[in-house]
Amino acid sequence: MKTKKLQPSFLKATFAIVHKDLAAEFRSRELLTAMLTFSLLVILIFNFALDLNIEVRKTVTAGVLWTTFAFAGTLGLNRSMAVEKDKGCMDGLLLAPVDRSAIFFGKAISNLAFMLIVEAIVLPLYAFFYNETRIFQLEFIGVLLLGSIGYIAVGTLLSAMAVQTRTREILLPILLFPIVVPVLIASVVASGAIIAGANIPEILAPLNLLIVYDVIFIAVLLCSLTILLKNKTTSLILGVFMQSKSTA
Repeated sequence: MKTKKLQPSFLKATFAIVHKDLAAEFRSRELLTAMLTFSLLVILIFNFALDLNIEVRKTVTAGVLWTTFAFAGTLGLNRSMAVEKDKGCMDGLLLAPVDRSAIFFGKAISNLAFMLIVEAIVLPLYAFFYNETRIFQLEFIGVLLLGSIGYIAVGTLLSAMAVQTRTREILLPILLFPIVVPVLIASVVASGAIIAGANIPEILAPLNLLIVYDVIFIAVLLCSLTILLKNKTTSLILGVFMQSKSTA
């Protein structure tokens, strides 16, 4: 009976946070504008750099796209928890009588929504500039979704840790990219194979890696919520880490 009472509250709180984040972003458009501007600049730079070699352009499509999405996603993740902390909203969220995992689930879904919006706009632009239509295949979209989920799951967790420090803009990429290397490599390999004409059975290895990665880090995210939101341990650990890096 208790579970039945908690589930509606959890879902309601989660989607209330998602609605708040989306409504605030669609009013200000600060985050999406920055992410889209950065993505467009990266695509244009690579377009001019690879303009003279058509064959190379076909082989680097997956790498260019995932490089664009990874760095654009970092911009969004950096602001995801920072806005809540700077405006004092995080204290209000923690005082709310809801399951704290709903806070992170809501932030993760919001971050994923922003990243998917950017990807939905970037893909047609990339197809136009690079004359590549295979990126619209369902297999490619599936890999894009799996990779984005894994990236956002890790990024949401680490952004909650980094936001407690003064050097959060620098610290998040330092922590994030080494951990998401497996998901980025698997996404690039699977995406490149699909563009080259491979079928699903031929890319089972990277697909399985993406699925396992997503499941593991979503579980880690859920298990870490109470520790991250309840005390300052994370802040102290990261502060010592950054101090040791600066003195070295």
